[in-house]
Amino acid sequence: MKRWLGKAETALGNHSDRLNAINIFPVADGDTGTNLYLTVRAAARALTTGADQPAQMDVGVVLAAAGQAAMEEARGNSGTLFSVFLCAAAEPLAGHTRLTSTLLAAALHRAQIRAWSALSDPVPGTMLSVMEAAARSAAAVDAAHNGDDSNHALGLALDAAVEGALAAVIHTEDQLDALTTARVVDAGGVGMLLILDCLRSAVMGQELQSELVDGLHGYDVSDPHIHASLPDDDGVEVMCTISLSPLNAATLRQRLDEIGESVIMSQVGAGADPDGNYRWRVHVHVPEPDQAVSIIESLGSPSQISISDLALPRDPAADAVNSSGHER
Repeated sequence: MKRWLGKAETALGNHSDRLNAINIFPVADGDTGTNLYLTVRAAARALTTGADQPAQMDVGVVLAAAGQAAMEEARGNSGTLFSVFLCAAAEPLAGHTRLTSTLLAAALHRAQIRAWSALSDPVPGTMLSVMEAAARSAAAVDAAHNGDDSNHALGLALDAAVEGALAAVIHTEDQLDALTTARVVDAGGVGMLLILDCLRSAVMGQELQSELVDGLHGYDVSDPHIHASLPDDDGVEVMCTISLSPLNAATLRQRLDEIGESVIMSQVGAGADPDGNYRWRVHVHVPEPDQAVSIIESLGSPSQISISDLALPRDPAADAVNSSGHER
């Protein structure tokens, strides 16, 4: 698992510029590659540095630690959804010291369900569809092998997950009008495909399949940054972490839905505090930040509030240090 996230960090670092170039949905801000890279980097580094890295040989414990770190530092829609994916995937793996076909299928299924449910208005043709296709493909292989726990069955399930993800990436162009018009595939979907191939590579000890991205529409190194020719998106992205009761969390989601778009709320960590509050990671796109921040602060005391202009492509070097926009 450590090797997987390390490979994913490297792969996304290598591909971030190309992912940014085709990032036009949900907003054409050209930062999906950067956001995914920085989020995966946080997950990977949580397992290789610091005193809190898990010592147990437990797949679920390791991924839960990585997911927690990713969630705390998640960037943008894509980074937040990947963090949700990672945290959820860890749950069926708790208590297990090795991955099997059955466990992989369970983890991918739990992860894609949780990612779909984190968004108030989930849209097919995005990385959500890629997660779902990977999960279904792995489950089909596992069912065909009747729970075979051999490495061979696991390899077949991983191959199927990547193949399913690739087919879903290609299909994204037909699912969203913005992508159809621009003749590109979804940037977040390609990022998820790369992450899944890194998992296959790390677990099976095989090379990455560099040809996976060959021929994907818009994904050519010589292409200009497609998002740069599109109109700027007005508004800002607001993100924070906050402790809320389940009722207040539902209230916050409803109120943010009323004023903004791309609302993502996901629980951080497993348990409630003594007051019955759970920690949540919150993400929303709004025309102006003040109303969103006011709503959030009316329900609790947020931390790690970041406000970023959607109209300004973010510089990867600057983002590695601090969020673009404003920190509160």
